[in-house]
Amino acid sequence: MTKLRVGVLRGGPSAEYEVSLKTGGAVLKHLPADKYLLRDILITRDGTWHLNGVPARPEQVTGSVDLIFNALHGEYGEDGTVQELLDNLRLPYTGSGRLAAALAMNKPLASAHFKAAGGRVPVSLLVEGEEDPEAAAGRIFLKLSPPWVVKPADRGSSVGLSFVKKFTDLAAAIKQAATVSKKILVEQFIKGREATVGVIDHFRSQPIYVLPPIEIRAPGNKPVWDYNDKYSGETQEICPGLFSEGEKEELARLAALAHETLNLRHYSRSDFIVTPRGIYLLEVNTLPGLTPESLMPKALAAVGVDYPQFLDHIIDLALTK
Repeated sequence: MTKLRVGVLRGGPSAEYEVSLKTGGAVLKHLPADKYLLRDILITRDGTWHLNGVPARPEQVTGSVDLIFNALHGEYGEDGTVQELLDNLRLPYTGSGRLAAALAMNKPLASAHFKAAGGRVPVSLLVEGEEDPEAAAGRIFLKLSPPWVVKPADRGSSVGLSFVKKFTDLAAAIKQAATVSKKILVEQFIKGREATVGVIDHFRSQPIYVLPPIEIRAPGNKPVWDYNDKYSGETQEICPGLFSEGEKEELARLAALAHETLNLRHYSRSDFIVTPRGIYLLEVNTLPGLTPESLMPKALAAVGVDYPQFLDHIIDLALTK
């Protein structure tokens, strides 16, 4: 039997380079070797592609693989850029398509679509990179009461995120986020319990199979979960989360709604805040981490899905695009 040639795309010119290396490494390790012929495709931080350790142009890769498993994270890999390149090369790939990826990565646009579909999102204001941080802080203070969450509007993994309690610290947080992106989102902080919910397309006889919610408790009762917390190993992650049955049902409904509303495909993971007033969407991840420490594998294990089975299913979905 001829094996399917799968190129695992990892690395990339983003702030999440190291996490992508781990996700790609986990995929390479767990894809069934008796079924697939694996190619390690590394993109270095400067954007140079490598096929099995040798520098190569993207178009040179096409003759060596039948399908790309996209294990990139953040800008370039998760914002529609690499998806457009792969579409032009006519290479099937895992994860959402170009337009859906670009929409989901744009937090203000994604939130607007989700809100229009009937979901709740935190009130937020956008700061453009050319706006003076002090002036932006004053404008925000007049419209949104503290505390605030300040973050880049088009990055993942909470890169550049800050929790701000005082007006005197707001301009500095905006400046910090501006080192990561030209667009900064300032959200009104919603106090509650953080949850994340993964979904898979066409799995276990369901069009959208929803995994159990994971409850996230940041170390030291911190109000927000930042990039360092996500990969420090100190965060408490409870799966299934200790939510009421009603909250679990609503989290499942909202995760499926976000996936459908943004026209995502194959799999995704949505982050929420659960409060007595309702459940608020924070953001949607079109290519959630698949490292041993990541949340998606934990949720898969909770429902008896082993990692190779999940990867195999995602590849089947990409082949039947």
